[in-house]
Amino acid sequence: MPIPADWPTTEAEALAEQERLRPLVDPTGAIGAAAALSSPVGDDRLIAGVDVAYDDERDLVVAAAVVLDRATLAVVEEATATGHIAFPYIPGLLAFREIPAVLDALDALTHRPGTVVCDGYGLAHPRRLGLASHLGVLTGLRTLGVAKTPFTFDHLPPGPARGDRTPLTDPATREEVGSAVRTRAGVKPVFVSVGHRIGLTEAVETTLALTPRYRLPETTRHADSLCRRALAALTAATGSAPDVN
Repeated sequence: MPIPADWPTTEAEALAEQERLRPLVDPTGAIGAAAALSSPVGDDRLIAGVDVAYDDERDLVVAAAVVLDRATLAVVEEATATGHIAFPYIPGLLAFREIPAVLDALDALTHRPGTVVCDGYGLAHPRRLGLASHLGVLTGLRTLGVAKTPFTFDHLPPGPARGDRTPLTDPATREEVGSAVRTRAGVKPVFVSVGHRIGLTEAVETTLALTPRYRLPETTRHADSLCRRALAALTAATGSAPDVN
């Protein structure tokens, strides 16, 4: 998997690219619905999860994409892609490390999902362009982010019951950038944010539909397992120790 020739290589280039793409994000779903006839859309019966794992010693990243049936949560298809790490580690710019491999994994699928769930952030990002939003703008797919931590944002603890939620807010502007959502009673929440072509309420409802038994969405659980297994197999073949993200 080659890194695109025009992919940013410096922090300044990456910041400029985020500023360029940010106005293209549809945070409600309305624009995406109106433009559906001219935009690449997937099968709404299918939903995918994407995740990555790293071997920093060899400058390699493995991305996984797993497609599930939305009704049954059964795995329909899975794919992986391996390539060189596309960008150095800089907080707030992680999408530039991951997206080239994630795009390759999605391209390897024969099914095109209607929605993609990212293990990370969308609008819950300092420049409102986390991995989920960035990926959505590039692909035209509906995307959302479900993260394990609140990053730099504030929230009050949601109630103890499954489905309880509180706003995730930017401490500088008090803007609501997502929701802290309790997916399991008595278990710490996840942090849901809009990626692209979806509203926050739908993003939260989608997350709850994907978490019938565990804290994290089934999409994320399957993609995380697949990229870890793929990296472990690569490591076993070459003898290098991986750094799993």
